[in-house]
Amino acid sequence: MSQPATPTRQDEIPVPDVSQLVTEDDTPVDNLLSEKQMRLLTEALQASWRAPDERPFFLAANVGVFATATNDPLVPDVFLVLDTAPRQPFEDKRNRSYFVWEHGKPPDVVIEVVSNSEGGELTRKLRGYERMRVPHYVVFDPWHELGTATLTRFEMHGDALVETPGPLALTKLDLGLVLWRGRYEGEEAEWLRWCRLDGTLVQTGAERAEAEKRRADAEHERAEAERKRADRLAARLRSFGADID
Repeated sequence: MSQPATPTRQDEIPVPDVSQLVTEDDTPVDNLLSEKQMRLLTEALQASWRAPDERPFFLAANVGVFATATNDPLVPDVFLVLDTAPRQPFEDKRNRSYFVWEHGKPPDVVIEVVSNSEGGELTRKLRGYERMRVPHYVVFDPWHELGTATLTRFEMHGDALVETPGPLALTKLDLGLVLWRGRYEGEEAEWLRWCRLDGTLVQTGAERAEAEKRRADAEHERAEAERKRADRLAARLRSFGADID
């Protein structure tokens, strides 16, 4: 009689060897707007957003995402993953990119910023993220290199990423994406911004500091007005001979 198979312990499952993978090739960002846009999306979320129940999250720009242990990663402009976080130390090669098998899931949201017609955002990359089973894929095309749409959104349905109308809205996270025209780091443009479901923007660190300064200034003005009112009342009472000291 054959012996029953011994259950495989989790720590006995072979871990892919990543030592030979090219995880960074030092390719520069192709234009200033893309660089600023990526920083706007990452910096604001890091500065002003907390996932419900303090869930950890992994947020990165221009970092390779490996679905398998082959030397063919996709490199999203920005991606967000819930319930996992970057691992330390960064000197370890296994911690310098996003390996799906290490974190247990693909990115929840991938964002691509189109700067020319050669990036394959609606063809090669779309199919790659589809195979990876990314639930939400957003393509921001500010200069209409790929067509007339500024923003195109896809959701995973079954085995396919399907173009879906309307803005991204992650209800359970109170988080979405919106087009916003304004000035960021001195540049006036139409930007892609994280927002809450009520439409308010997720602020950058500079915006938070400015808002706090305005609140502090307003509070100071209210206190100063109250002090002056009290001084006027005291002066009036003294004019009637009241001893208020």
